Amino acid sequence: MQPAHKQALGINGTRTSGLDTRRENVTAVAAVANIVKSSLGPIGLDKMIVDQMGEVLVTNDGATILKRIDVEHPASKMLVDLAQLQDDEIGDGTTSVVIVAAELLKRAQELVAMGINATNIIAGYKLALRESVSYLQSNLSRSVESLGVQTLANVAKTSMSSKILNAEAEHFSKMVVDAMMSVKTINDLGDVTYPRKAVGILKQHGKSAKESMLIKGFALNACRAAQGMPTSVENPKIALVDFDLRSVKMKLGVSITLSDPSKAAEIKQREMDITKERILKMIAAGANVILTTWGIEDAMMKYMVEAGVIGVRRVNKADLRRIAKTTGGTIVHTMSDLNAEEVYDPNWLGHAEKVYEQRFGEDECIIIEGTKSNVCASIVLRGANSFVLDEMERA
Repeated sequence: MQPAHKQALGINGTRTSGLDTRRENVTAVAAVANIVKSSLGPIGLDKMIVDQMGEVLVTNDGATILKRIDVEHPASKMLVDLAQLQDDEIGDGTTSVVIVAAELLKRAQELVAMGINATNIIAGYKLALRESVSYLQSNLSRSVESLGVQTLANVAKTSMSSKILNAEAEHFSKMVVDAMMSVKTINDLGDVTYPRKAVGILKQHGKSAKESMLIKGFALNACRAAQGMPTSVENPKIALVDFDLRSVKMKLGVSITLSDPSKAAEIKQREMDITKERILKMIAAGANVILTTWGIEDAMMKYMVEAGVIGVRRVNKADLRRIAKTTGGTIVHTMSDLNAEEVYDPNWLGHAEKVYEQRFGEDECIIIEGTKSNVCASIVLRGANSFVLDEMERA
């Protein structure tokens, strides 16, 4: 066992090594675990967090609590990262994994104090890990396919029992199971998967939590660009574009000098015509739904209205990628081909059974049902305000 050493540094600090360092690490980790310990379980307490801007957050989600606190110690930051990884991979158990990790380090420190080498402790922990995983897989693990819907709902209900959804756990547990069953996929080898990311969550203000619903399709938090556009399209062909459908502007630093001022109107008209040609080429390719991550020129919307096309602007790029995956469409960043001509290939279009606009309270959203390539589902959460909706999403 090595004694502690402290060495002065040239930057008005000290470098600590040996027993003191190990003890400080364990103390820092235990301090982080103590923050979230009281929020564990069905009778766990919520935490109120106030940031530097005065924004208040009330939650009992371990990953959210640790993400909001200011942690400087390297060992503590590792525990915060552990909680975040648990949340990303599993979605639950963030508080438990932090408490277990801190307890393992605390017990390891006691073993070191008894004279046991740290290498032997690590080897023992790894052996215990292998044995624990082996026991869980052989004795406690069950295939989802072998469980009934009610059993799966009870599992989901257990996870929600310590969250804000506790009062409506029966309703939400059934909804979650139905959502995952609707995105069930079987590959060529017969392997069954339930992709969690295929289920989207849309938050809408108003009504009670019990009025949250499951939609067998993709719910897009956007609305039609113009009221004259149709509210519903059967068997839609969806154009997915990641460029602006407003009048083309010159790039920064590019200027035109006119000898004849009367030509200015022609230049302005040509800028409008370029956008018009792009929209008409998409419509000619068969598109009757156009989704863009940018804007749509107001003057250009009349061509969409006349053709019976639904246009949606400022779509989130992550949502556009998910729509492309589920509908089999291709996101187009430019219509220029190798010959510097602008074309739109009909093979780039996505396909579904129906696209329509639905109103939730004061807001509208676009629903895409019957996607052709990959199944998807969306859970629409209803709640009084953003704080409630955010906590429902974390649950």
